[in-house]
Amino acid sequence: MNHDKTNNVRKIMEKTNRNGLLKNLSSEITKLVEGISESVASVVTTSLTIDAFLRVVPVRGVGSAFVISEDGYLVTNSHVVANAESITLLIEGQTLQARILSLDPSRDIALLKTQVGKLKPIKLGDSDKVSVGELVLAIGSPLGLPGPNVSIGVVSAKGRAIEGEGFILEDLIQTDAAINPGNSGGPLVNMDGEVIGVTTAIIPFAQGIGFAIPINTVKRFIEMISKYGRPIRAYIGVVTTPLNEQIAGYYGLPVREGLIVLRVLRDSPADEYGIREGDIITHAGSHKLKSVGELRRIIEESIELGKVRLKIFRGWREIELEVPIAIERVGY
Repeated sequence: MNHDKTNNVRKIMEKTNRNGLLKNLSSEITKLVEGISESVASVVTTSLTIDAFLRVVPVRGVGSAFVISEDGYLVTNSHVVANAESITLLIEGQTLQARILSLDPSRDIALLKTQVGKLKPIKLGDSDKVSVGELVLAIGSPLGLPGPNVSIGVVSAKGRAIEGEGFILEDLIQTDAAINPGNSGGPLVNMDGEVIGVTTAIIPFAQGIGFAIPINTVKRFIEMISKYGRPIRAYIGVVTTPLNEQIAGYYGLPVREGLIVLRVLRDSPADEYGIREGDIITHAGSHKLKSVGELRRIIEESIELGKVRLKIFRGWREIELEVPIAIERVGY
């Protein structure tokens, strides 16, 4: 009898603790969203198109953006504003006009500027420190509804790549936080209230699969503008994905870390210098590679050298190549 009572008391305590933890988590998320919401804008664009009767007609588009500087600088996706004749921001009860300061379709990032006085910037995190399984919030204006609206999920995977018409986006963060049309350009936020990514795309017929551009990619985009006056794309022409223990063990590979080459772009430096699909790039310069972002960063840091030295495993053979870096001016 006493044993039964003890068990009942334990169950009640466990349930109380669980409820208390959930209540605390809910309270923390509420405070976090309240602190961030005034840094997130709904974006309304107007572009011109020609209808079936060859008339020029305006078309309305919607998206999201977030403030990165109190001087009126915001980040969004390039596809949200690329063809816009006018850009209107709805933020904290204000209606503001904005212009495109710089745009990079290859990264799907745009930098906006508004002439308003002071806006509250959101804190930028470090996407290299993101862990699979951590809780995240997607904040934006889904389906054009007044925002910001919030959805919660986890980081499902890192280092994903998606391909569309004329573009490839690499090193993406995958999440199951709901991302709908209109969310594009909004922040993906961790539980410290830091932006770790820019929500950018969904797979239309999949359930719970969304993507975000790592915030470190945004930081490099801004660095490129500061250094070169416009976005610069530096590349060698490979699409890669991180190697992990499961893949390495399944295929009996001789290395456990690196980047697997999924695709080599035709007529690129990688193609001309003999890099093949299935190669494993383990080092770039003296740096051991674990993520796609690391390879991209090293290539961009080696622009002035004009080449990058790679260590590659092909089967059981290790080879070294010095591959030229191709440079392309993208966007403006």
